[in-house]
Amino acid sequence: MLKNLHKFIFLSTLMMGTLISTSSYSWLGTWMGLEINLLSFIPLMNSTKNLLSSEASIKYFLVQALSSIIFLFSIIFSMTMNNFLNETIFLNNIVILIMNSALLMKMGSAPFHFWFPEVMDELNWINCMILTTWQKIAPFVLISYSLKNTSFFISIIMMCSLIGGLGGINQTSLRKILAYSSINHLSWMMAAMMISETMWMYYFLFYCFISINIMILLNNLNIYYLKQMYSAMNQNMIIKFCFISNFFSLGGLPPFLGFFPKWIIIQYLSNMNLNFLSLFMIIMTLITLFFYIRISFSGIMLNYNEMNWIYIANKSVYKNFFMFNMLFFSIFGLILMTLMFNFY
Repeated sequence: MLKNLHKFIFLSTLMMGTLISTSSYSWLGTWMGLEINLLSFIPLMNSTKNLLSSEASIKYFLVQALSSIIFLFSIIFSMTMNNFLNETIFLNNIVILIMNSALLMKMGSAPFHFWFPEVMDELNWINCMILTTWQKIAPFVLISYSLKNTSFFISIIMMCSLIGGLGGINQTSLRKILAYSSINHLSWMMAAMMISETMWMYYFLFYCFISINIMILLNNLNIYYLKQMYSAMNQNMIIKFCFISNFFSLGGLPPFLGFFPKWIIIQYLSNMNLNFLSLFMIIMTLITLFFYIRISFSGIMLNYNEMNWIYIANKSVYKNFFMFNMLFFSIFGLILMTLMFNFY
């Protein structure tokens, strides 16, 4: 218990930093919350078992420090402009553009995404889980306060969708594949944010559920690369079925759970006459679905007899209750959610 006490403290302050950012009345308060969040996550990244974690923490700190400087500059400039200058629409839009760019850099959105796959590839699965889920809450909430320039966000959505779709095709590291998948899902989250905050919350919760399922499974089996995953899939059919169903769900293939939020967003974008944007996002998501299907088919067809570079931490991991729940919600989640929303 005492050995992991510092991790518990830093995890608490990390959550506190996000809550300060999202509940603050002033922009300076949001900046302070983001800094608390940053300084709490860096100690969690460091691990004696992972030699690359120090390099990842330095990269993460430099990128986050740069984005924090830009964010603080935009806040100070906005305050100066309101107090001493006559506020114009042009200057106001420039400040909002700079502020949103800094927040997009913080969460690894395209075209500020270059650090995100590299940092994620050097972390363990628990830190990857925090980086792809919790660390995106504060920037998204702050972006929702100043979501005015629709054309800027449409261009960001298209870039996220394009880079997230094409970037993961030639990767063998599962952490990089999930990093590019996260960038692709950012485009859907921003499209959901353009519709309403409630729609973003729905999509974000579905994405968190599916991503955490996959990452917990990969962490329990100590898998980081495709060859390790193929070896684990050949050891047991339930593990194979879990991986395939969750990858299909993350890619948004019907009738799995991940298709449900995409279905709603496509419908709303069509009602807003953003047909080209929804078509572009669907095509790029089909590319991400292509490499998930390729991984799944390779796992079904190929047979690895040897267990190279893999140690299953818990031999009975596929027998536990969590795994069957995960399978159930991935496969039958679309039906359950459709019924729930119809009754609601």
